[in-house]
Amino acid sequence: MVKRPSERSEAVVHNRIAILRTERALSRQELADALGVNYQTIGYLERGEYNPSLLLALELAAFFGLPVESLFSRAPFTPLSTLLSGR
Repeated sequence: MVKRPSERSEAVVHNRIAILRTERALSRQELADALGVNYQTIGYLERGEYNPSLLLALELAAFFGLPVESLFSRAPFTPLSTLLSGR
């Protein structure tokens, strides 16, 4: 079933931006500067309050050197602790 535009616009997009940013010891400001966006945009993305444009999603993926599907998902990501513990 194809969703109507109004249903898609409210869809949650999960992401791993905070984890990746923290792993690389980057502040929100540093990541924002690298991408040419406001630091508040990074916070909104990390908290799931804002879904990125396709261009921003691709730029984030390129910045982290990962495929876009490693950063963003329509379904919640499995917690890393679960993946590491094998549960």
